[in-house]
Amino acid sequence: MSAAARIESIQAREVLDSRGRPTVEVEISVAGGWVGSAIVPSGASTGSHEAVELRDGDLRRLRGRGVRQAVGNINHLIAPHLVGQDAANQVTIDALLISLDGTRNKSRLGANAILGVSLAAARAAASAMRLPLWRYLGQGRVLPLPMINVISGGLHASHNLDFQDFMIMPVGAASYSRALEMSLEVHWAVHDLLLERELSTLKADEGGFGPALPDNRAALDLLMAAVERAGYRPGDEIAFALDAAATHFYRPEQGRYDLASEGRMCDVSELIDLLAAWVANYPIVSIEDGLAEDDWAGWRELTDRLGGAVQLVGDDLFTTNPQRVRQGVDQGIANAVLVKMNQIGTLTETLAVIRLAREAGYRPVISARSGETEDSTIADLAVATNAGQIKIGSLAQSERLAKYNQLLRIEDALGAEAQFAGWRDLSPAGSRSAGSAVG
Repeated sequence: MSAAARIESIQAREVLDSRGRPTVEVEISVAGGWVGSAIVPSGASTGSHEAVELRDGDLRRLRGRGVRQAVGNINHLIAPHLVGQDAANQVTIDALLISLDGTRNKSRLGANAILGVSLAAARAAASAMRLPLWRYLGQGRVLPLPMINVISGGLHASHNLDFQDFMIMPVGAASYSRALEMSLEVHWAVHDLLLERELSTLKADEGGFGPALPDNRAALDLLMAAVERAGYRPGDEIAFALDAAATHFYRPEQGRYDLASEGRMCDVSELIDLLAAWVANYPIVSIEDGLAEDDWAGWRELTDRLGGAVQLVGDDLFTTNPQRVRQGVDQGIANAVLVKMNQIGTLTETLAVIRLAREAGYRPVISARSGETEDSTIADLAVATNAGQIKIGSLAQSERLAKYNQLLRIEDALGAEAQFAGWRDLSPAGSRSAGSAVG
């Protein structure tokens, strides 16, 4: 055992996320006085196959959203088993957490409790070794191409639009810092256009604008106008990405998709036709959750139709779950995996999913949640694993900027060694070395 990283105490508490809702914070102290802390995010647009986020359910307090039970599980059930363990042995720590829970979906102790401890242990070990987290987790040098939320709909913006995220990707940038500059200029241009059109500039959950547009296509037209106003070439310098989050407008009893903002229902083929038309007319390079989470046959059709032209990202489809990713790989469905740590519940399992995606030739996209915190771990994870892409949210609100700013710090620390994953440099995931991630 590494005496420098021996766990001496674990303390959890209830804190607040970016939506002002309770979440879990964990602090782990190791020998020598070193401390690692982590705060767990939560999602609004959650897949039914995600690991279970434990909420108190007591409607007399915080509408049942409290996390005192998860906090208690850490302080009274988990801590006695982990004190004395080596925080640097991430595999052992996470295996103990999974064993203590004993359920398939982490519903006994709560994935929010388990993930908080898993990440705090990694941070404590990194501190004890006097390493930044990104360097402790791997030997990565690639700054990720950001996928930046500009216009929000769906569950993130009170259903003003059916599709959840309309995003930009600064594909023409030569560096991460330049990518951020380009994205800011487009973001500001959208703000100006909304004001000129007397539309709302109020923010949605992830900091994107949530205007009352007439339909989904109007959001794409607005992005086109903003890119051009900012002085960039759509497609060559700024491309688009969509998160349809289609599970949330799928009507299983009818087997159809309800595009309420357009006043119509459509079947799978019609929705794929719509997406194909957009890909043909707009510089769209990535589509996330274009169909519902369990519409495997539809996803097969979507992949056959568009998989050779654009990145097809599974979020609710895969839920950072190795079994579901393997099912997708075996069936030739999608070509990229959204990676959200709280969907699976431990750092070890997260790293395993990233490796699995790469081995299958699928691109990993590291992602935040709509209910975020000031914790910047996903920025470190993206660089440590050379993931190549990151989805944080918009260029507003401190919980988002904590990650964007951490990437700027890492770029600065890497200096001449820093590389940037521009779109044209993103070869199939399996061909890019992931570095030596912590095990």
